[in-house]
Amino acid sequence: MQHKKRAVSVALLAAGALVMAGCSSSSTGSTDAASCAPAGENVTLTFTSWIPGIEDAVKIWNDKNPDIQVQVQTGPSGNAGTYQNFFNQLQAGNAPDLGQIEYDALPNFRVQDGLANLGACEDVVAAKDQFVDWTWKQVTLGTDNEVYGVPQDAGPMALFYRKDLFEQNGIAIPTTWDEYREAAKKIRALGGYITNFSQSDINQFAGFVWQAGGQWFSNDGDAWKVDLTSDASKKVADYWQGLIADDLVSSYPAWTDEWNNAYNTGQVWTWNSAVWGANSISSGAPDTSGKWAVAEAPQWQAGQSVAGNWGGSSIAVFKSTKHLYEAAKFALWLNTSEEALTSLNKTAAIYPATKDGLKLPSLQEGVPFYGDQKIYDVFAKASSEVDPNFVWGPTMTQVYADVSDGFKAAVAGSGTLDQALASAQDKTIATLEAQSIPVAK
Repeated sequence: MQHKKRAVSVALLAAGALVMAGCSSSSTGSTDAASCAPAGENVTLTFTSWIPGIEDAVKIWNDKNPDIQVQVQTGPSGNAGTYQNFFNQLQAGNAPDLGQIEYDALPNFRVQDGLANLGACEDVVAAKDQFVDWTWKQVTLGTDNEVYGVPQDAGPMALFYRKDLFEQNGIAIPTTWDEYREAAKKIRALGGYITNFSQSDINQFAGFVWQAGGQWFSNDGDAWKVDLTSDASKKVADYWQGLIADDLVSSYPAWTDEWNNAYNTGQVWTWNSAVWGANSISSGAPDTSGKWAVAEAPQWQAGQSVAGNWGGSSIAVFKSTKHLYEAAKFALWLNTSEEALTSLNKTAAIYPATKDGLKLPSLQEGVPFYGDQKIYDVFAKASSEVDPNFVWGPTMTQVYADVSDGFKAAVAGSGTLDQALASAQDKTIATLEAQSIPVAK
């Protein structure tokens, strides 16, 4: 499957004051309201993104706004290099006006004092109710007067499954995680696997923890608390450890030809993934067209309706901009106007973060690859069921790498997922302390 995550690395800030220790300057990063005023002259903004076809949406803006022109720069996805470029540019004083930043990366930029406070702009604050509630909390810091990005897209999770194989073998679609395990046993007896456990997509695992009500980070205004080993995390880790130990899931490296082939040949029957996964399956498993469907994610308790999230990004304005008003105006247009959202959905399958965006005509249609099912109805419901309070920490790249190392070892039979999370927690605390970021004991 082609890796088409719309912000795979995944979401954000605590409802308390973010600790600014470790910043590159003494400023808090907030922006005086008076600075969010029109420049009174023609302005050219620079904007960096990795979204395919973003130029098309920018052209729509430029054609209609000759006084505020936007020059778009494209680069690799965030953790593949763009974020490091942003940090280098901030240090050198030549950062773009705007940049694409995933929700789970925003705390890092806040701690480094790199972002302008869009809460100084009345139009941005007034737009709050246009967004799905939990996405707005991904970009705000405690109050509506502290906004550090405009939500662009989301990655609510559901269950992609081979409808034909379940029906042919008389296996009910699992609605709970207990039922999912029982289905896994039946599928394994037939020679297949219910799913593939990814050793590298730690943000997928975080989505499972999110659904289970877990928190990996919190901030009380004085220090960060790290809790990768919460009861919810342990429950999720123990569940998947059991599936691994009993050989009920495969463990192919994600996004490889081997992984694609497992789905394309029907060796693997389901994928617990985000909305953007619809395109990943269709591109990576083309021989299975018409055989897939989407159901709500399995629940920890029967009758619940709780979803996790995997992915999502925002358009942030860097603190060094000289044109906060114009940058905020463009970011808001890009992520709320029907013409921009339609363009982004067409060129990059962006799943909007706005409530109205979920009603785009293209998201109301049946999808041929999924047997003409209106799969986006499932994801719209899931998006309304995501807990708004999940918090990301300021060193998520390090967290992902350390957890992934531990998961790979666990899959190889050396240690467990629980132990991997415990080890990553210790390393995360050490990383925060090394950067002089206060940690709650």
